[in-house]
Amino acid sequence: MSGDEAERSSTHRPDAPRTPEQEAIPELQVAYPDEQLAVRMGIEITEWVPERLVATMPVAGNRQPFGLLHGGANGVLAETLGSTGAYLNRIGDRRPVGLELSCTHHRSATSGKVTAVCTPLSVGRTVGTFEIVISDDEGRRVCTAKLTCLYRASTPPT
Repeated sequence: MSGDEAERSSTHRPDAPRTPEQEAIPELQVAYPDEQLAVRMGIEITEWVPERLVATMPVAGNRQPFGLLHGGANGVLAETLGSTGAYLNRIGDRRPVGLELSCTHHRSATSGKVTAVCTPLSVGRTVGTFEIVISDDEGRRVCTAKLTCLYRASTPPT
């Protein structure tokens, strides 16, 4: 077994940290569990049903040089929540992969946490599109994101 394969097989380690996605989808097998970006960014999924998912992320630790929440952090939050929503809305054993992510940044967040709410806009057999609205602690919209995923046939890991 190569080093890369051994690292990847850590998916099944009982001591590996649980990812936000695994909190929502316990059966999800995560490759490289010690390297998940959502964990490093402090993302927590707090509600998850196929029709609506909610997650939070701290501003602290996710800032750009001017002290504001980094726009890329909004993108990571949106992709994490949207992809989880896509998985919860899949048909059969198909797996979602991101095709396109767009983010419109409306205002800056400077402290506290931001909260993201994801709702499906359209879910079909091969493509799903999700809207993710990110708001600050005062309920003001910080970012509106749209994620489109392609549903691919599952292939077992090698």
